[in-house]
Amino acid sequence: MMRGQILLDFDGTIAIEDTTDCLLERFAEPSWRDVEDAWEAGLIGSRDCLAQQVDLLRASESDLERFISQVHVDPGFLSFVEACSAARFNIMIVSDGLDRIVRGVIERTGLKLPIAANRLERSGDDRWRLAFPHASANCSSASGNCKCAHAASALLGPRIVVGDGRSDFCAAGSADYVFAKGRLRTHCVENGIAHAPIANLTEATLLFDDWFQHVASLSEVAHEHAEAEPS
Repeated sequence: MMRGQILLDFDGTIAIEDTTDCLLERFAEPSWRDVEDAWEAGLIGSRDCLAQQVDLLRASESDLERFISQVHVDPGFLSFVEACSAARFNIMIVSDGLDRIVRGVIERTGLKLPIAANRLERSGDDRWRLAFPHASANCSSASGNCKCAHAASALLGPRIVVGDGRSDFCAAGSADYVFAKGRLRTHCVENGIAHAPIANLTEATLLFDDWFQHVASLSEVAHEHAEAEPS
């Protein structure tokens, strides 16, 4: 039986770089930056932003494979997954990036984890389009992948969100706790969301171990107390 859930971001969290931006810088027409500026200004949501930018990609299959092989993974990723799995927490990678990139990088690590991301579909020799199987009309961030939708409502244990950016805001608001980098950390501070600041997943592992030991001890005390009560 799983004790809780981890919703783990990809770009800027598992992958050190924002892989979508890196892919666009290498293979997209320069006007992708104009679309990015519109998103940064709040004129469009991330779903529209990503769809327009992917339309500007000019990359072959081999280009993508070569790109995936060069993505840098946080050195603490495997240890974090091991710690969470040992504590019987369900881990799900939730990304507002491109599934082809996320899956390729995770496969390189040798891990098998559930992944939810925007679907990159081929539309020509070097042309691509984006589909949004995890979009929600109610998403407060207008994200392509609404991370709140992946929260396991039937799970009795706590939910922890680990991330660094705007696509994590909505999930962080409903989480029991947050490990936060970058914009997510600022968002948590400004909105009074319980969180721990992290610089990387090595720090997240140490914090998770400390947090879980405390939670586990409280759980054990409660269990012993229940067993001691007369029936």
